[in-house]
Amino acid sequence: MATQLKSRMECSDAEWEARQDLAACYRIFDLLGWSESIYNHISVKVPGEDNAFLINPFGLLYDEVTASNLVKIDIDGNVLSGNYPVNKAGFTQHAYFHRHLDWAHAICHTHTTEAMAVSSHKGGLLPISFYACNFQGQIGYHDFEGVTVRAEEGERLLANLGQKRVLMLRNHGPVVLGRTLPEMFVQAWALQRACEIQVATLAQGDPIDVPQHVIDVHQRDLGQVSLPGGPGAADFAAWKRKIDRIDPSWRE
Repeated sequence: MATQLKSRMECSDAEWEARQDLAACYRIFDLLGWSESIYNHISVKVPGEDNAFLINPFGLLYDEVTASNLVKIDIDGNVLSGNYPVNKAGFTQHAYFHRHLDWAHAICHTHTTEAMAVSSHKGGLLPISFYACNFQGQIGYHDFEGVTVRAEEGERLLANLGQKRVLMLRNHGPVVLGRTLPEMFVQAWALQRACEIQVATLAQGDPIDVPQHVIDVHQRDLGQVSLPGGPGAADFAAWKRKIDRIDPSWRE
């Protein structure tokens, strides 16, 4: 039976770094109010192991996740290390993307009120704010089929994602995929802000739509405001410093 890591010496340096970053990400999501009791998932591929990824222990709150208690699982559902079960909905969805998308290093799925509200709106994410303009034409949509525990739904999830990196599960919530954990994080952050602003704006009445030609210029120019280290690197590092000041136990 697979067991929890007792120390960082039981895995490679690259895996331990990935474990710490993922544990930090769970703590950051929790701090931002994006957790959902013991449910939802963030996963990362294990560096150097194409068929293995790390995911949260099913039964723990996000603020209980640490580097050592994360579960290491292969894409066939076998637990490689960890003392906790894995939520089947998390395994089914994340394993399919990790298996078929070699660039998808990090994936998250959330149930925030605002993102679920937008996923339940017939227009989806509307072009009505700075952040929403980031995502116009960049989101796939997948019709609700119930809880994601059937492997055959994976083909439709993948087809509806297409070449995009965000999949909005209608009446359910978003899946955000990234080439790196920081990239996934900053995209999830911007998407959440877009959803919050949409809910607030629609509560006031009719929104002002941003025209497509302005969206095109906005998306073209976004790359000019990035910081060194790649997309999201500075953001993620800043939030790691914040959770370190609050409770550094995620590193253990």
